[in-house]
Amino acid sequence: MTGEEGLPRTRWVSTWTTRRWLRVGAAVALVVLALLGVTGAWVLQRTQTISTDLVDVKSPALSTAFRLESAMLNQETGIRGYGLTGSTEFIAPYQQGLADQEAQAAHLADLLKDDAPALEDLADVQQAMSAWQEQIARPVAASPPGAPSAVATALAAQGKQAFDTVRAELSSQQDRLRADRTRARDDLVSTLALRNWVFGTIAILIVLLAALVFEGLRRGINRPLERLGADARTIAGGDFDHPITSTGPADLRRLSAEIDFMRRRLVRELAYTEQARLRLDAQAADLQRSNTELEQFAYVASHDLQEPLRKVSSFTQLLKRRYGGQLDAKADQYIEFAVDGANRMQTLINDLLDFSRVGRLHHAHQEVDLDKTLEQTLAALSVGIEESGARITHDPLPTLVADPTQMGMLWQNLIGNAVKFRRPGEEPRIHVSAEREGPLWRFTVTDNGIGIAPEFAEKVFLIFQRLHTKDAYSGSGIGLAMCKKIVEFHGGTIGIDLDHPDGTRITFTLAPEPPQLPGPSAIPEADRAEQEQPR
Repeated sequence: MTGEEGLPRTRWVSTWTTRRWLRVGAAVALVVLALLGVTGAWVLQRTQTISTDLVDVKSPALSTAFRLESAMLNQETGIRGYGLTGSTEFIAPYQQGLADQEAQAAHLADLLKDDAPALEDLADVQQAMSAWQEQIARPVAASPPGAPSAVATALAAQGKQAFDTVRAELSSQQDRLRADRTRARDDLVSTLALRNWVFGTIAILIVLLAALVFEGLRRGINRPLERLGADARTIAGGDFDHPITSTGPADLRRLSAEIDFMRRRLVRELAYTEQARLRLDAQAADLQRSNTELEQFAYVASHDLQEPLRKVSSFTQLLKRRYGGQLDAKADQYIEFAVDGANRMQTLINDLLDFSRVGRLHHAHQEVDLDKTLEQTLAALSVGIEESGARITHDPLPTLVADPTQMGMLWQNLIGNAVKFRRPGEEPRIHVSAEREGPLWRFTVTDNGIGIAPEFAEKVFLIFQRLHTKDAYSGSGIGLAMCKKIVEFHGGTIGIDLDHPDGTRITFTLAPEPPQLPGPSAIPEADRAEQEQPR
């Protein structure tokens, strides 16, 4: 067969999957084992048949033939003694021989019922015996006792000849039975040898079949899987360009091809991810630079505005003191507007400075007892609390790792807002609670104040966002924005509970420890100088 003729068959076999190989292998193994089993069963059955025939037929038949001969000899001995002496004691062996003859002949006929030649030999023996009995035995046995039988003397030569015929028939029968037993024994020996050879062959074939199965599994399944595992470990070790070789049955080759496709896809994804990471790093650097510039801008804008604002404020206040009441009412009103605007501008600039310092200047994380921090905040707000008649209660608060200054600013803004935005004519009732929620602590500050409309729930956390005029409520609108920045700096979130019907409930979460410590401030020296500079 040429290579071109074998190619289609090779391609056909190469499409077999592991399941098909296992099915075909199992089917072939079962067929071989079935054939071996049938052969072994046939050999065992043959051995059993020959052994049974030898033990139950051949050997008993030969023994019965010998006993039949012994019965005839007893008859001949008894008749001859009776004929010579006329003594009746010789009649008993003759009669016993007749009974034994009948019994042994019947038994032998039963043993040889399936052997026609042996039955013919038995018939010849019985015919010869019957002839001897008719011609010699019965006439002699019928002679009167007490004296030698004249019949026996007259028939002596004929009797010898007749009994020799019986002897010859018996000898011929025994020779045939002996030959049959010898053939059966030889057949049994050869069948036993065949049985041993067959079962030896079965054992060898089973060993070879098992070895073939194990070798097929090793080459067809184990070795491809080991190679696939080695390739996968190589790729897992970081060599993503290492190709996966497809070997083994069709399904394992498809699996290898799919894993290799996944590898190539991962290589493309990693390349894209690396490009995205590089772009992200560039964007992060740009964002960091932009944030630094914004922080510097916020600081410079607020810091550098201090000096001209002080001049404006100082000269407007000097103008008010020197020329107040000397000009007309309109002039006094304008001067009052200028002073108020300068003061509000000063407040806004200071708040902007405080807002820019959150997470940049104050980042000294340490264990903070929030109970103690809240008590210090209430002491700082004691004047406003006493004036409003506010009653403030709180649950036991935990100890967290945080910046103590920022925690004080957080409580001051939340409690201060709850006291400030109270309902007219009603004493403020404020409650602070805390409970563990998974890995975080959830805090709530609940009051019975004027509340916040749902549409403003997000707006209140924006910087300089006010919901009321400065005549109604004082402030710059930066308090909740600063609270949001502090909470997020400590790994939490803050929001308004819109389901609270009466007043306002602000909820926020804090981590037991901050997720990461912020880096050093971009302009700490300038901030410290600003803090040390008198306002």
